[in-house]
Amino acid sequence: MEKRSYSEYYVMKFGGSSVGTPERIAQVAKLIGTKDPKVVVLSAMGGVTNMLVEISGYYRTGNVQGALMLIDQLAQKYEETIDGLYKSKESKSDAEAFVLDKMDFLRTFQDEAFTDFEEKQVLAIGEMISVHMMWLYLRETGRSAAKIPALDYMCTDKYGEPDLTQIGSKLRDLLACHPEQTLFLTEGYICKNAYAEVDNLKRGGSDYTASLVGAVLDAREIQIWTDIDGLHNNDPRIVNHTEPVHKLHFSEAAELAYFGAKILHPSCILPAQMANIPVRILNTMDPSAEGTLISNRIDEGDIKAVAVKDGITALRIISNRRLVPLGFLRKVFETFERHQTPIDVVATSEVAVSLGIDSTRRLEELLAELRKFSTVSVDEEMSIICIAGDLNWKNTDKEGDIVKALEGIPIRMITYGGSNHNVSVLIRTQDKEQALVRLNDRLFGFSTQQ
Repeated sequence: MEKRSYSEYYVMKFGGSSVGTPERIAQVAKLIGTKDPKVVVLSAMGGVTNMLVEISGYYRTGNVQGALMLIDQLAQKYEETIDGLYKSKESKSDAEAFVLDKMDFLRTFQDEAFTDFEEKQVLAIGEMISVHMMWLYLRETGRSAAKIPALDYMCTDKYGEPDLTQIGSKLRDLLACHPEQTLFLTEGYICKNAYAEVDNLKRGGSDYTASLVGAVLDAREIQIWTDIDGLHNNDPRIVNHTEPVHKLHFSEAAELAYFGAKILHPSCILPAQMANIPVRILNTMDPSAEGTLISNRIDEGDIKAVAVKDGITALRIISNRRLVPLGFLRKVFETFERHQTPIDVVATSEVAVSLGIDSTRRLEELLAELRKFSTVSVDEEMSIICIAGDLNWKNTDKEGDIVKALEGIPIRMITYGGSNHNVSVLIRTQDKEQALVRLNDRLFGFSTQQ
């Protein structure tokens, strides 16, 4: 097939809130109907994936009637959307037939054991319906688009990681089948695994889909359209005055996403960063807003934003053999690896380690093994505050402002130096609101106490 260049293409991802109502679907259609060539990644309608998870839960526990009742509610949700979205009988009939087929598929699991494999088939339904409904609406309003099924190209390897070589090859072949087309629709989130089974990129995976598509096509820009005007410099649920951050370095965005900034999935960053493709966060409800541009550009000396991650458990691990510390750190980290427990923050000395974890699934087994060679204390209900920006110690003194802002708040741990883009502070969750307010005031010049 003839090779095509996609360097002028935009990849646009629209989340569940952006396609949550007939009015919003129509708004998205306007946004993607411009002349620029693009690949559009769509999530399930807002609330649909949660309903599909609940349906799966009913099937898994043998509550068939509960599953069927919820399927009927989901069918009703789509019926109301179809009635409000399409004007022509042809479009309504086509959409109704497609949704009916998917609802009938959801009802086929009544008489069989329901495993993870079946659940992943169920969870794929929402994105498939979103793409078909958008394709029909574009057709009804006189615009041409091609559907590119994600299950035909988005794939993972035996370790569950995206297979970029296969994704790129398969996607380019599919796009080349439509040589005159410059607008393509595809599903976010869903994929096939190394065994050709229906799988997914986990929750928030539509961001990941967009980043992977942009990376393998070497696209011009990846746009993540959501319901707020960019990533804010603090948590607007806690402080009164926050503002969008207009420019971020990839590393700054990655730190913020990992430590609690909900607007962007952490996995989204890496493929775009590796391919050096800018990511822009935009507001579907206010398309004229500047949003947030994430790229490899760094603004020297600036602190960009603060994020918080709750549900942290802090451990202090002290060696039982303080005078012979050789091998202590290795044993600690090997223990966490064996128990598949990732570490969020860590501070070390020769004979002691302080760290924070957000997974306590195997905490008791972990503690039992650690206490064979150390003394361990545990503090629960902790939070990590991440302060992200250009924090290179050679050209900034912003760390002092952070410490001054938190004066009087008990700090369990503070880590700096592992990255030039992040200072992490571990505090009690009960002190989180006060800490965020003070940081907002000191770092960004706003008095935000509610």
